[in-house]
Amino acid sequence: MGLTSLKLVINSLGDTESRKDHREALINHFTPHKDELCKDCQLRLEQNPMRVLDCKVDRDHPSMNTAPSILDYLNDESKQYFEDVKSYLDLMGIQYEVDPRLVRGLDYYNHTAFEIMSEAEGFGAITTLAGGGRYNGLVEQLGGPATPGIGFGMGIERLLMALDAENITIPVEDELDCFLVSVGEETKKEAVRLIHELRQNGIQVDQDYQGRKIKAQFKAADRYKAKYVLILGEDELQKQVINVKEMATGEQLEISLEQLVTTLQDKLLGGK
Repeated sequence: MGLTSLKLVINSLGDTESRKDHREALINHFTPHKDELCKDCQLRLEQNPMRVLDCKVDRDHPSMNTAPSILDYLNDESKQYFEDVKSYLDLMGIQYEVDPRLVRGLDYYNHTAFEIMSEAEGFGAITTLAGGGRYNGLVEQLGGPATPGIGFGMGIERLLMALDAENITIPVEDELDCFLVSVGEETKKEAVRLIHELRQNGIQVDQDYQGRKIKAQFKAADRYKAKYVLILGEDELQKQVINVKEMATGEQLEISLEQLVTTLQDKLLGGK
């Protein structure tokens, strides 16, 4: 959307095992102060004690500052998951803050939770534009197959206010410039870095996120009506090159990764 005055705040809610241990710790911590909390928090303490941490009424209660952190109750798998999330953000140069008190109010959330806030001058006190996280297992609770999931809620009015605060007009683009097809485990991190670099340079690009085979990835590129398909395999990664295929003509050329941005900018701006 072009917004630049943003802050990303993240936390880990852990997996089911981690949340169970943290839930018990929260109940033990807040129970002695139960009568001092608001009526909503008294009910939350029995149903979903993590939501007490997100209470706007009791946010200044002394017990909030000493409440057990979910980060202290993550098992080894959840710790590694959170470290991986942070490493990908670092890889893309995206700054973030870890806030152990950031929680989502719904029981089906697990692992990563996040909020994106506006820091634009004069925006106001309520700065959160979007918030969400991961909810593996939700589809299973509804009777479906094991399916990973993520989601978020966004305040449209707040988003429009943030755009106004930064004097931004929403760009409208209907086509995808590029679709990146990666082959092999070693290429995944480089694909993330390349996609971020291309987007930072005004090139619309996406990739497959389900680990599908190369044929299915090419089909996805067709569905997105991508002008170019970028093909990165382990051999290409080793040689620090990438194959660029023009979908309209079928023409394909091999270029160095260093030249990818400038080559695509020339082709897209030149109408080639």
